[in-house]
Amino acid sequence: MLRLVVRRLLQLIPTLLGLSVLLFLWLDRLPGGPASAILGEKATEAEVIRINRALGLDQPVYVQYWRFLKRIAELDLGTSTQTGQPVWDEFVLRFPATVELALLGILIAVAVGIPLGYLAARHRGGWLDVTAVSGSLVGICIPVFFLALILKQIFAVELGIFPSYGRQDTGIDATSVTGFAVLDGVLTGEIDAAWDALMHLVLPSVALASIPLAVIVRMTRASVLEVQDEDYVRTAEAKGLRRSVVRGRHVLRNAMLPVVTAVGLLTGSLLSGAVLTESVFSFGGIGSFLRTAIDGRDYPVLVGFIMFIALVYVLINLLVDVAYSLIDPRVRVY
Repeated sequence: MLRLVVRRLLQLIPTLLGLSVLLFLWLDRLPGGPASAILGEKATEAEVIRINRALGLDQPVYVQYWRFLKRIAELDLGTSTQTGQPVWDEFVLRFPATVELALLGILIAVAVGIPLGYLAARHRGGWLDVTAVSGSLVGICIPVFFLALILKQIFAVELGIFPSYGRQDTGIDATSVTGFAVLDGVLTGEIDAAWDALMHLVLPSVALASIPLAVIVRMTRASVLEVQDEDYVRTAEAKGLRRSVVRGRHVLRNAMLPVVTAVGLLTGSLLSGAVLTESVFSFGGIGSFLRTAIDGRDYPVLVGFIMFIALVYVLINLLVDVAYSLIDPRVRVY
């Protein structure tokens, strides 16, 4: 297992280097250059020259790339042109909100999607199967922001069960330790603050879980249908093994390989920022911050965001590989 992890970590290095080259070339080919992206289309030539000198863009390309790589390695992502704060500090401040939202969303999708997909496959053609397939199709088709607005209107505005915006009520004096509101409430013993933060997470996480849930249901169902007719499953049944052992060890475990891949990719997409969901609920995570950066052409934020999310994706891929090896030990030899 350790050899597998080390090998995968070494493989991540050229991946990140290749991405840094592509990102650097993309930034170098921006219309008018990065200076115009920062100053706007009405920037004077003198202002462009001044910015180019300040950013070192008047140096040879290889010198610019080395400085670019060095700054990324030192987590120096520049300063946001919108807030005037270091980009890394902005990410550290906002990323915990997105992590809480994404993790609860994917947890809901997995906890509901895998059992539902498995049961749909076991009762193929029955009412549960038809309901699960139809529901997953609806979940994929409904835009997330539209579902978020519906949930907000019904459960927050009309029924008043859940809060309608933010991460916590303004009247709660919560102590921040890690930046994760629910975890901070538990660590400091402020149970009311933890519960309030959890209640604020429910509606946006349910909205965010809709598409991953639909994908996981369909993939689990298809994978179980494929596996349960394999020869080794029939052999296990012929040997007289208990039905629970056959379904758990031989069917469900082998059916999980493609589902694990889907869960990894879906988790990465959720962590990259649920722009529309966070905007609807004014959640204040990476997604809403990115939307503001795009609107304001905040060049340093976009650069930092791309590299940051790239790192998140490669680490998630590493976790997927580890999960693969735990489910199917044959993977460890490759």
